[in-house]
Amino acid sequence: MAQTLYVQDLGIIPYREAWAYQEQLLQQNLQAKIAFYAYQREQLAQHGITISPLEAKTQHFLLLCEHPPVITLGKNGKASHLLASPEQLHMLGIEYVHTNRGGDITFHGPGQLVAYPILDLEKCFTDIGKYMRLLEQSVIDVLREYDIHATRSPGETGVWLDPDIPHRARKICAMGVRCSRWITMHGLALNVNTNLHYFDYIIPCGIQGKQVSSMQRELGKPIPLSEVKNKWIKHFLHRLSEATGDEIVPLPLSAAQATLH
Repeated sequence: MAQTLYVQDLGIIPYREAWAYQEQLLQQNLQAKIAFYAYQREQLAQHGITISPLEAKTQHFLLLCEHPPVITLGKNGKASHLLASPEQLHMLGIEYVHTNRGGDITFHGPGQLVAYPILDLEKCFTDIGKYMRLLEQSVIDVLREYDIHATRSPGETGVWLDPDIPHRARKICAMGVRCSRWITMHGLALNVNTNLHYFDYIIPCGIQGKQVSSMQRELGKPIPLSEVKNKWIKHFLHRLSEATGDEIVPLPLSAAQATLH
């Protein structure tokens, strides 16, 4: 059975605006799920049958974007991992946002591939750990196409280079998600051509003694972001289809289906 994934590229958009849009799509899916649960209980009570979660009117979305410079602190993050004062951030043109994703502190800015999947995992698999590993693997797959050997670091979320080599371990992709009734939001940020100096103002992801990197730094040249984006979408769809057991078909998200406020 095929499932549809609506894809929308938001371009460069302020973090708070993209967050509000994600919340809008999340709430849309939550309302559909509440209605489905009510219908499922009714069918079970009246006819003794259970309706498959695939019958829920929820939809899968994938938002792609870049953000103007912003430092975000996850719900479990420590404010002490911010190394600059509000005054310094203001002078540098960096926004600071407390957000409701998982994870600690990170930076978003131009030159990053930021991806926010809003998925109903009940139509895929109900395992957050599996979902995080899928996100990681989709990035590892992309980097392999550029001969960048990326992997995971045991006990640490995200995608890493040389995680087992002291003083060389560096993170190239950060991740943090939120999940409500198996509906996901937030996602990943892959450093493609990102200005890494911004990371000097934080302890990235709250992990002491490890660096960050980008595809540009590893390869010694800038990489077209649109090229990386298209490759990542391909790998993400492949990994999601493989894990779900269904074909995931991408379609553009039109203004008629969702309105950006």
